[in-house]
Amino acid sequence: MSLEQTVMTELVTAMKAKDDAALRGLRAIKAEIIKAKTEPGANGNISEEGELKLLQKLVKQRRDSLEIFNQQNRADLAQKEQEEIAVIEKFLPQQLSEQEIKGELEKIIAAIGASSPADMGKVMGVATKQLAGKADGKIISGLVKEILAK
Repeated sequence: MSLEQTVMTELVTAMKAKDDAALRGLRAIKAEIIKAKTEPGANGNISEEGELKLLQKLVKQRRDSLEIFNQQNRADLAQKEQEEIAVIEKFLPQQLSEQEIKGELEKIIAAIGASSPADMGKVMGVATKQLAGKADGKIISGLVKEILAK
């Protein structure tokens, strides 16, 4: 079943249960899917990779908003963002732990032969492709810097 079909099924369930948080998150996903399908060149289709990027973008937007709301002591808005993140993350693959990411990055660095911070671009190029959907880019970037600085 495609992401769109899954979201529609979940949306109906959330409506019946009157689950406001789930409705907000699912409607956001649905809106992004529709927007992506109508972009030039999409021909009304989205690849699985495109769906994954779409979901990651939604989570990133909400995390950024969450951070801002927490800085401004807006617990009510922060709570809504947190609820939506939880709904959207249900559709993403399981995220790797920091230790698992570090292990993968060390393998990538060894395979590429990177030895200094100057090689960060090469490592990030491979790492972001291999860990797509499994790890946040900020975490990957921070760990690559840390490993290459040693």
